[in-house]
Amino acid sequence: MKEFDDNAKQKLYQRLSGILPPDQIAVNEKMSAHTTFRVGGEADIFVEIKTFAELEKALAALRSEGICEAGRDYFLLGNGSNVLVSDSGIRGVVLHLSREYGKIVPDHTDHTVLVCEAGATLASIAHKACECGLSGFEFAAGIPGSLGGAIVMNAGAYDGEMSQVVKRVRLMTPDGRIVEKSAQEMHFSYRHSILKEEPLIVLDASIALVPGSSQEIRARIEELASRRRDKQPLEYPSAGSTFKRPEGYYAAKLIDDAGLRGFSVGGAQVSEKHCGFVINRDNATAADIHMLIMEVQRRVKQSSQVTIEPEVILLGFGEKG
Repeated sequence: MKEFDDNAKQKLYQRLSGILPPDQIAVNEKMSAHTTFRVGGEADIFVEIKTFAELEKALAALRSEGICEAGRDYFLLGNGSNVLVSDSGIRGVVLHLSREYGKIVPDHTDHTVLVCEAGATLASIAHKACECGLSGFEFAAGIPGSLGGAIVMNAGAYDGEMSQVVKRVRLMTPDGRIVEKSAQEMHFSYRHSILKEEPLIVLDASIALVPGSSQEIRARIEELASRRRDKQPLEYPSAGSTFKRPEGYYAAKLIDDAGLRGFSVGGAQVSEKHCGFVINRDNATAADIHMLIMEVQRRVKQSSQVTIEPEVILLGFGEKG
């Protein structure tokens, strides 16, 4: 990770301010305001991206400064719903794809396909699909993330996942080239895509759906929302489901069987409502949440001899603050 002292931060701020609106760039921005866990220290440089042109300009500027590897020197943030940022923050640059970088339009050649920009929330795509009488995206309506992050992680819920609806993805390479990949070329698997291995940036994606009744689609979205409210601790800040599902098991059951329902470290807690969720129950720090995650892993391994892995992306841990 490229180190940024105060002079380097100001230099990069000035460079970016020359090509983007200055009010979209911040130095030492608190990440607790941009993550659903509501924790996290400062990012050296935080850039709000509202259009493809802004993203293209920002990335060109970063490359010219030798900041060129996604996930290391800079991180693309969507809705902040699947990340845990350390209390010491993030060294480097955060490019935040805002909801304004979230246009959703029917494909001009196939009206069963929606072309969605990376900053679009999954909820907004689901509701646009409903409005257009297109079924198949209802499973994602309650996932609190953006399209870019959902494609990276092959996000899913209620027996649906992104691999089932993504037709093709338009991406940018580290040197600024734009490429397209089919769903097959994305190498989707459980909570995985090629983007976990290659520093490619999601620009937009074509989502292939099927015609349906808007009334029935809306009813299905509302049914799944009701199930979430009943079973998930939506009243507390969290990153959604915290752990990946081990093959042949359910993480929540393993955690419950290990006697960890309600287990706490500082202000962080294993949800009493759903053991698969770690929540920020009472002004937790990122360190509280991280320690809780590691302790849950240790005790589940001790109890069942099964290793559970975090689904949440850890940012800034192990770096100098």
